[in-house]
Amino acid sequence: MGFLSEALGRVAPSATVAISQKARVMAAEGKDIIALSAGEPDFNTPEHVRDAAKRAMDEGKTRYTNVDGIAELKEAVAAKFRRDNGLEVTAADCFVGSGGKQIIFNALLATLNPGDEVVVPVPYWVSYPEIVRLCGAEPVFAVADASSGFKLTPEALEAAISEQTKWLILNTPSNPTGAAYSAEELKGLAAVLMRHPHVHILTDDIYEVLVYDGKRFATIAQVEPELQARTLTMNGVSKSHAMTGWRIGYCTGPKPLLAAMTKLQSQSTTNASSISQWAAVEALNGPQGFLAEWRDVFQARRDMVVAGLNANTGLDCLVPEGAFYVFPSCQRLLGKTSAGGTKLGTDEDFVMALLEETGVALVHGAAFGLSGHFRLSYAASNAELEEAVKRIQQFCAGIR
Repeated sequence: MGFLSEALGRVAPSATVAISQKARVMAAEGKDIIALSAGEPDFNTPEHVRDAAKRAMDEGKTRYTNVDGIAELKEAVAAKFRRDNGLEVTAADCFVGSGGKQIIFNALLATLNPGDEVVVPVPYWVSYPEIVRLCGAEPVFAVADASSGFKLTPEALEAAISEQTKWLILNTPSNPTGAAYSAEELKGLAAVLMRHPHVHILTDDIYEVLVYDGKRFATIAQVEPELQARTLTMNGVSKSHAMTGWRIGYCTGPKPLLAAMTKLQSQSTTNASSISQWAAVEALNGPQGFLAEWRDVFQARRDMVVAGLNANTGLDCLVPEGAFYVFPSCQRLLGKTSAGGTKLGTDEDFVMALLEETGVALVHGAAFGLSGHFRLSYAASNAELEEAVKRIQQFCAGIR
């Protein structure tokens, strides 16, 4: 009898965490590293949010809370969904967890059984298929490559659904590609889902506030209200309010599902941090004007990075509509050799040689289910991005 569980054996370690850790080790050894492998805003948490956390501590709000969140935060979450997404929900329809990942984990663990299937569009955030496998179910991959702008088409969705399908996971704007679905594109997917009433939808809207070029964000329960009864709409303050370390995610969904998630969370973390919850109340209810300013900064960074990566490098980089990632193809450079003598057989070879020879840390596309690409996060300072793009250009120029 082995000591470790069979369930753990079904799960691969996070490639993004592994590469970020390698970059940290190299930096600690004194090497000049530009880490663009993690997805984390480089802005500080807004001062009014930090002040709210300090007030909570000073007022002694440091004890256990309700498992599914303090009433004030659930009210703020419901108000946000009504205000920003047109979802007519109340606090009773909302749930708070320790980050968006816990929301996803709770929902899937509370509903999946062996033999169940979950449709996961490719490329995907690295944790989706691993959480599905940990729950004993099977991820079914529906490819959404560059030919469709990295967006799932109705045809690909239809082909992936079976009688065993329990969930579709939909992430917009997307990690790792930055692809953002328009309302019309979501309506096309919704039409397919309306024909399959046994399929539930988990929509990960964590990058909602980062949609560029004047386009509007849309979520699937908003464009097709009849799907709301089987949709879990997940969001959080990590990316929007630069609160990754505060660990607050939230969602709205069917009450029986939320009750199951509450039962599960009561036996795991109990409640999210009380101090972080009070900070999140201020984040959702307080001033929001800075969000547009941050979005403008990210859009300018996107434009600079895309232009630099497409500038006679052999890379092919689409312009993403949202989030803070680009997902270029390095396919034309594979099969060649870097200036440092590394044979670039795969996208992983490409990013590891880039890290060793230039100090720029990226994540290979195979980690997200689509080989021949890599992910670069432009949630970094302009100076770091300019230097990173310069090093990538020089690296590509040296490939023979």
